[in-house]
Amino acid sequence: MTAEPPGVNAVEALVEAAAAAPSLHNAQPWAFRYLRDTGVVRLYADPQRALPRTDPVNRGMRMGCGAALLNLRAAAAAAGLAPVVRLLPDPNQQDFLAEADLCGTGPPDGALARLGPAIGRRHSSRLPFRDEAVPAAVRERLREAARAEGAQLSFPGAWHVQAILELVRDAEGREALDPEVRGETERWTHTELSGAARAADGVPGEAFGPRPRGTTAPLRDFAVGRPMPGRGWAAFEKDPNIALLGTARDEAVDWLRAGQALERVLLRATADGLVASVTSQPLEWPEIRWAVRDPVSAMAHVQMVIRLGYGPEGHASPRRPVADLLDVL
Repeated sequence: MTAEPPGVNAVEALVEAAAAAPSLHNAQPWAFRYLRDTGVVRLYADPQRALPRTDPVNRGMRMGCGAALLNLRAAAAAAGLAPVVRLLPDPNQQDFLAEADLCGTGPPDGALARLGPAIGRRHSSRLPFRDEAVPAAVRERLREAARAEGAQLSFPGAWHVQAILELVRDAEGREALDPEVRGETERWTHTELSGAARAADGVPGEAFGPRPRGTTAPLRDFAVGRPMPGRGWAAFEKDPNIALLGTARDEAVDWLRAGQALERVLLRATADGLVASVTSQPLEWPEIRWAVRDPVSAMAHVQMVIRLGYGPEGHASPRRPVADLLDVL
């Protein structure tokens, strides 16, 4: 418990953990402000890191910021803090997404604290996984992680998984025909491999993974037709383990909650020895997003498609330095 505002160094460590969150095209669309006299950390969306063609209503941006908020909460709990969080605290400031009072006097969230060590180990893996089912007990822990953040996680049956794979391919084709969407993808993805000059954001070439042989992997092809010497082909799992993360409503606050739920699920998966990749590709096209939903599920709005399994860990994507993310007042 604490009643004193944490020092700047402690807050910098929390922001570093927050910034390890996933985001659409690894745009890292977040900014933080620490009010040192009150111990409050504020989270803002960075509109300069928006993807207006791919993410026109900023749903993906808010989900990424929600994932960063979850990491901050988990890191704070691991440090013995009990932050009190408010979402969308000022309706007159659209980009002011949340604030966390680090001087909360309740007990730290033990379940979140136990996920803290997974923050630095969680990376998206776009590599082939083994054809191995996720045990029922592990699936239930993942569902509980989503429920803890006010979201739902479902594992669709085989017929619906195939329908989702078809929708991913449909979205891939739509993207290929839209030069503005392709342009955004090219801006935020880098075909250069390790050893070349690297940006502090976006998706590096080594994180693309191989080109799938066949059509069983729900993966976005970040190369979007660009030549990429040395990138090979690989057979992916025949029966991928797919989960759908969703919410009852589909408003700005729900996207923040969905982002927190997504990261909590991914951290839980990492702690349980799973690897994962995510795609929102079929959810970025309103005319096909509705079809991703399982018609026999109570889930109203799908927010993310998650591929889970056992296999090699993915390459870490770059992160912006904390000094670029945090203002201290």
